[in-house]
Amino acid sequence: MAKILIIDDEKAIRNALKDILEHEKHTVDEAEDGPSGLDKAKKANYDVILCDIKMPKMDGLEVLGKLMAHNDELPVVMISGHGTIDTAVDALKKGAFDYIQKPPDISRILVTVRNALDRKNLVQETKTLRQKVQREKGGTNRMVGESKALNEIRAMIEKVAPSDARVMITGGNGAGKEGVARMIHEKSARKEGPFIEVNCAAIPGELIESELFGHEKGSFTSAIAQRKGKFELADGGTLFLDEIGDMSANAQAKVLRALQESRITRVGGDKDIKVNVRVVAATNKDLRKEIAAGNFREDLYHRLSVIPIHVPALKDRLEDIPLLSEHFVSMVCNEQGIPAKKITDKAIKELQKLPWTGNVRELRNVIERLVILSDKEITETEVKAYAVPRG
Repeated sequence: MAKILIIDDEKAIRNALKDILEHEKHTVDEAEDGPSGLDKAKKANYDVILCDIKMPKMDGLEVLGKLMAHNDELPVVMISGHGTIDTAVDALKKGAFDYIQKPPDISRILVTVRNALDRKNLVQETKTLRQKVQREKGGTNRMVGESKALNEIRAMIEKVAPSDARVMITGGNGAGKEGVARMIHEKSARKEGPFIEVNCAAIPGELIESELFGHEKGSFTSAIAQRKGKFELADGGTLFLDEIGDMSANAQAKVLRALQESRITRVGGDKDIKVNVRVVAATNKDLRKEIAAGNFREDLYHRLSVIPIHVPALKDRLEDIPLLSEHFVSMVCNEQGIPAKKITDKAIKELQKLPWTGNVRELRNVIERLVILSDKEITETEVKAYAVPRG
């Protein structure tokens, strides 16, 4: 259950509140004045704090202000036997979760504490969800590093992003192609519009057209309702076609038409739909070889490759590993709820000796393993023991 702190100079009130809350299986601490309450609040993580307003040494509203400055998400319930409406309004303006008059009613206390805990849990869930969304948007794909290669890519993005020129990003799996695509979008005039990603390698060939262009109801067996495709959903924004080298020949032809005419037609439909989309594509394949082998359309290649950007493999920019490692250590500790850990210089040097065939994505996974399996810091011993899976 919850951990609750009661700050009140009246021992009888503290005892009454403690009995009520402990009956509900909560853990309760007490403080007889503001300074001691603040000291306890700094040393422990409380779920809710109940605080009297009229106290010696420090007024309850001053205590509230200091608590909010320390953690503005902490639910603080103010209690007073001499309060007025103005006092209640002032407390709420300063960040109090609620205001209760003395003598406190048992039902009111329990309901208020329950609501405060619900609010705290909701705030935490929202924060976790935002972190998850941020990981999906950036996370592993953030462009972290100061190598010459990355700085050249950043400079290219600064020039290219403001235009609507199509960009073809090449590089190995896990090198960070999506991070480049997102940065192009975020620095463009379309940044307020959607960023829609399609992994062409993950969608079966028979479904890729429906995924890209949408379909009309009844156009095929499982089409029980009309559905918009990614081109329509990306209208006004950026469409990121990842692993475009795996797209079927039929879909390639339709994408070419969409790029030429800025129009698409849903599967099973006959109506042209105008779309305003910037297309950024990426691939881990050599598309010139795919063209020679008859697997990729040369005209589509030239439409997509107005601006080519190559993301080098991690093994070709080992000088980025220190910053990437520290970034991932911090990220993983935050995600896992683990106290912050340090990675030593010798550990980083050991990481720089590895081949990194999986590029930045592999490094992120290795760092997660090291964070979980190491103690307070990650040393070269842990890297040697855990960086390369054994089995």
